[in-house]
Amino acid sequence: MTARTVCVLGGSGFVGTRFCAALAAGGWQVTVPSRKPMQAPQLAVLPTVRVVAADLRAPGRLEALFSGQQAVVNLIGILNEGGRDGSGFREIHAGLARRVVAACRAAKVGRLLQMSALRADADHGPSHYLRSKGMAERIIREESGPDLGWTIFQPSVIFGADDSFLNRFAGLLQLVPLGLPLARPGARFAPVWVDDVVAALVRTLPDDATAGESYQLCGPEQYTLIELVRRVRDELGLHRAIVGLPDWAARLQAAICDFVPGKPFSTDNYRSLTVDSVCSSNGFARLGIRPQPLSTLLPRLLGPARPELRLARYRKRAGR
Repeated sequence: MTARTVCVLGGSGFVGTRFCAALAAGGWQVTVPSRKPMQAPQLAVLPTVRVVAADLRAPGRLEALFSGQQAVVNLIGILNEGGRDGSGFREIHAGLARRVVAACRAAKVGRLLQMSALRADADHGPSHYLRSKGMAERIIREESGPDLGWTIFQPSVIFGADDSFLNRFAGLLQLVPLGLPLARPGARFAPVWVDDVVAALVRTLPDDATAGESYQLCGPEQYTLIELVRRVRDELGLHRAIVGLPDWAARLQAAICDFVPGKPFSTDNYRSLTVDSVCSSNGFARLGIRPQPLSTLLPRLLGPARPELRLARYRKRAGR
């Protein structure tokens, strides 16, 4: 039996690590390009996963990586850029998508999976992030040609044990002594569990019937942002006020944070929050997947049973 081969861009990230593990369990031969392979030890233990040093911007590098691969999966994305003009978003999202499509066609790859975002829109997206994600979708739809079967995924905010969303708020809540000022408190989300997103990717990868399709991926529960942050606070057992900011104050907060190292919040993040991240169609139902609700998983992710939190309490009691 011929081994199934796939190249996963972004395979060492939050979604990518779990996706590669699932592929390895299914017998796929997986190649993961990385600028710093030594920083992906979680993949080294997977028997059919090969992490290779690669600069994806180098001429001809993508074509070489894709040679002999049956499929390519692009999970690469950023939530903030170094500057403020959108060029970083366009390069990472749209520019890379164009190079990926061209390299797939040159290497005669037959299958491409693309991670996008809910409410991505090249023309009307309110933020550089959502517009550049929409540009990437347009490039894939228009430039793939008849021999490259693409599938696009548009998730709401993805949560999991080491995500950059719920854990960011958990960290902020533990830092502030009294309360947390919150921009766009009424923004709505349908948080989707990372393992459900992985299940959708794994299910569609070998299925040519899903080529040319886009799937909106949402969890079964909807929350406003302030409801989500309150749930995180309560699971952590903290006593913090969470104060929803009026839009003028939220814009000021974002403008200030634009210049804070690491950009914990940005003007572009604020603009993304002006549209609700909820689904208008049920991609999971189309794939026969029943997504898990955040309410049942959050206690395991952030509550007293979480190992590192339990150890922290033991140390505190021991005076360490």
